[in-house]
Amino acid sequence: MSNLNKKKIVISDRRKFISLMAQSIGLSALGGMIWSGYLQEAKASPLILRPPGALQEFDFLRACIKCGQCVEACPYDTLHLAKPGDNKPMGTPYFIPRQKPCYMCTDIPCVPACPTGALEADKVSSLKDGQKVLDIEKAKMGLAVVDEESCVAYWGIQCDACYRACPLLDEAITLEYKRNARTGKHAYLVPKVVSDICTGCGMCERACITKKAAIFVLPTALAKGDIADHYIKGWDKNDESRLDGVSSDVTTKTKRSELAPQDYLNSDKGIFDE
Repeated sequence: MSNLNKKKIVISDRRKFISLMAQSIGLSALGGMIWSGYLQEAKASPLILRPPGALQEFDFLRACIKCGQCVEACPYDTLHLAKPGDNKPMGTPYFIPRQKPCYMCTDIPCVPACPTGALEADKVSSLKDGQKVLDIEKAKMGLAVVDEESCVAYWGIQCDACYRACPLLDEAITLEYKRNARTGKHAYLVPKVVSDICTGCGMCERACITKKAAIFVLPTALAKGDIADHYIKGWDKNDESRLDGVSSDVTTKTKRSELAPQDYLNSDKGIFDE
């Protein structure tokens, strides 16, 4: 083989190598861009409902290995694994109540199927005859919220679809009678969610008769406010017990508190002026 042909072969091999390298770099860059997009999508996820027993979201994402065993264990096909475009962390389990709620299986098969504890059995367990048993009523997947402007019951139209669909009938959702001031004759019969009992299963949302559900499940952290620890429910013995040992002599003193009430009220100073 002549030297010229050898040179042509070497140049050809180099070109192939450079071409393959360029393709690899391009594919890596494309993969990086796609993955970055998925990460941004995951960060933008505003509302995600997890299976029963799920840890707090940050801890859940660290513990979940995206194996899908909880999804396989669900007998109602309620759970889904997030895929690209779902606007949720990819590979993690979630459910959409309006499409298919959690049907509150008594044996909660999705929880023991989890190999990492991302779905923690202790969060959905109670003691019975001295033994720890799974108890779906302990689940806190979210909290149902009623949109009073869209709920037809608040218009005066008789509807108790969400109340009847609730698996914890007359416990998680109750019906409250209210006077109808508009007519002066009829009463409203409106649904009220009891937050301490609601499991967030979403069966009420699925049953709602309006085009877009007027009762819907939100993650509990979004559905509820934060009262702060210094407020005490005086009518709740367990809550009031937090005052045990606290001195009643403790008061807050400022320059304003040294004034007589009439002097303070007639002062020209602002409320924050000393």
